[in-house]
Amino acid sequence: MEEEIKKKKLFLFDMDGTIYKGNQVFPGVKELMEKINKIGGKYIFITNNSSKSIYEYINKINNMGIPADYDNFYTSTQATIEFLKGKYPDELIYCMGTQELLKELKNNDINITTTYDKNVGVVLMGYDTELKYQKLRDISKILYEKENIPYIATNPDLACPTEAEYIPDCGAMAKMLECATGRMPIFIGKPEPTMINYCMKNFGYSKSETVVIGDRLYTDIASGVNADVATICVLTGETTKEQLEESNIKPTFILESVNNIYEILNTK
Repeated sequence: MEEEIKKKKLFLFDMDGTIYKGNQVFPGVKELMEKINKIGGKYIFITNNSSKSIYEYINKINNMGIPADYDNFYTSTQATIEFLKGKYPDELIYCMGTQELLKELKNNDINITTTYDKNVGVVLMGYDTELKYQKLRDISKILYEKENIPYIATNPDLACPTEAEYIPDCGAMAKMLECATGRMPIFIGKPEPTMINYCMKNFGYSKSETVVIGDRLYTDIASGVNADVATICVLTGETTKEQLEESNIKPTFILESVNNIYEILNTK
């Protein structure tokens, strides 16, 4: 295991439950990021949450004392933008999402509307913490009128953890619309391999050089498995040893925390 991890150059980290919990950074995180830089590697924080901008994440991480800039993050929003530009560059896109999501789409020259328009060629749904019922009606109307219209969603998460409880995420909103329209979207975020594949392509790393590190089997680890790259499941978040034994999603390696990765990379 140690020798295989030492060969890695692209480290794709989940955030909550992997490098921090709440506002508490786990031991060894800062040292690990410094070590990755020293060995000529690259670390990227990947998240399914499309409700926040990258700059909000940069501020959060920097305030925790972890050095990171724009190139150290890759969100489901960025992956969605790449996907849309590649497949539907000229389409008018109806978007249900937060103001931050809309801003990122517009800044990347994605042609969007937030009101019903008969010329819409693609429907896009994000994790919308500013959801209003009219948005659900608009999507339903478009999906009914245009049976084969491409229907995309940033991420499949059913619930988003907050400090006090779990709240409905993008996947739950998609299921609600499925009840009304009979359609489910194509999801971009984890556990799909899309984000992993884009990170490797954009930064020039091979599958053998890449590893995904996370605490959730069905999103983080599954995305790495689906992208055919190595995975490390850490036990500082959601997954327990009992769940690891019962699950059919098997990580390449299991470690107590990311501090173990630092210890491995720091040995000669």
